[in-house]
Amino acid sequence: MKTTLLTTLIAATFALSAPLALAAVPKDMLAIGKAADPQTLDPAVTIDNNDWTVTYPSYQRLVKYKPGTTEVEGDLSTGWKASDDQKEWTFTLTDKATFSDGTPVTAEAVKLSFERLLKIGQGPSEAFPKDLKIDAVDEHTVKFTLSQPFAPFLYTLANDGASIINPAVLKANAADDARGYLAQNTAGSGPFMLKSWQKGQQLILVPNPHWAGDKPHFKRVSVKIIGESASRRLQLSRGDLDIADSLPVDQLTALKQEGKVAVAEYPSLRVTYLYLNNGKAPMNQVDLRRAVSWATDYEGMVKGILSGNGKQMRGPIPDGMWGFDSSAMQYRFDEEKAKAALENVKDKPASLTFLYSDNDPNWEPIALSTQASLGKLGINVKLEKLANATMRDRVGKGDYDIAIGNWSPDFADPYMFMNYWFESDKKGLPGNRAFYDNKAVDSLLQAALKTTDQAQRTKDYQQAQKVVIDEAAYVYLFQKNYQLAMNKEVKGFTFNPMLEQVFNIATMSK
Repeated sequence: MKTTLLTTLIAATFALSAPLALAAVPKDMLAIGKAADPQTLDPAVTIDNNDWTVTYPSYQRLVKYKPGTTEVEGDLSTGWKASDDQKEWTFTLTDKATFSDGTPVTAEAVKLSFERLLKIGQGPSEAFPKDLKIDAVDEHTVKFTLSQPFAPFLYTLANDGASIINPAVLKANAADDARGYLAQNTAGSGPFMLKSWQKGQQLILVPNPHWAGDKPHFKRVSVKIIGESASRRLQLSRGDLDIADSLPVDQLTALKQEGKVAVAEYPSLRVTYLYLNNGKAPMNQVDLRRAVSWATDYEGMVKGILSGNGKQMRGPIPDGMWGFDSSAMQYRFDEEKAKAALENVKDKPASLTFLYSDNDPNWEPIALSTQASLGKLGINVKLEKLANATMRDRVGKGDYDIAIGNWSPDFADPYMFMNYWFESDKKGLPGNRAFYDNKAVDSLLQAALKTTDQAQRTKDYQQAQKVVIDEAAYVYLFQKNYQLAMNKEVKGFTFNPMLEQVFNIATMSK
């Protein structure tokens, strides 16, 4: 994959700076402060980046992301090939990978891990065809058979859900498919393994003694659970932590002013956007949707609500994901264009509903901004603040005019944005929350799945994107940057946009 822009922006690492005096954390140890415990450590269950802080370095997958990019390269696999019809994928495994108990990673382990994932059928399994067939051809060869081509398949294999689990653990805990054990323990071949977990206090990771790669610099990684953001900030500032995760803007601002630690910003693939209900009146009128899009104060939201920590989207494929089109038409706040579009609307609404919840503190100010902007056009926006579950239920039923949401990709492919958001058979909560329906777009999206030729897929996706932008299916608000505060002594951290809250601890040092 070509991710030149992304690599340029985010491949930078924290450089060596003057050491903090009397740092409390030893050089051979890394201390990470997080707001909450993991919910589960089972790769077949968790879709939470907070859990991935522990699971990602504890397991290996067939492929992994190249540092700082959305491209993939071999991890457990030394190579792969796809059949001409894209329905069979064969992977050759390295003969050097070893689980933390010393047993080798084999094709059978891959087969059992994927069969367990599909059997459990929770969130991580949604990235894979439900009828996926896995065969261990020999000890170091595994074959996947799909009933129809699925172009993103290779990239789904870098996701946490594709982690390969030790068959010995699965066998010893067969009664519940090892769900109880793997919720609280790790059983992988990654560079680290979980040693202990004191709920509400800390998790300790130590190097996998049988790791075949370069020896990690850290002999111990402590993931400390510190609920109060002010406490995380204070402990980082005085040297009791090396990394403070999930700090709010005010705490990051205070750290920047203090100057003792490094605070870095990285472009993220997490986006915030407005659903416009294309499926019913009055938002089924394209000129009304265009009017809303031209009336939105994008720059004001980025500068005011995000304090500049983000950038306006240019259509559904975010900057940093391959397939992004830097020349795509971009709406901006233009009251004259909004009024002109509204003039073309036959059924002008007196009012519109706007659903939001307190799931994201930015949603209410965005709702208020939208209400003010459309009010100037003579449209009264009725804000409805709901419990998040209630809001999702209403959105799923199409019972709204405008609603708001966040979206981040599960794997590095525009499929996560284009097919999910616009395919007519994914209307509602599965992804097409605008209830958009365009047969020509459906055809382009399906064509993009039938080949692994990235140039052709880019062409199909960008052609579809031009249509959906013109038809204003959604209001594409912004990408919010990921911010991280870290001890200046820490070296080698590389942010990966697919792995927020995941740290490459095997290659970091102090």
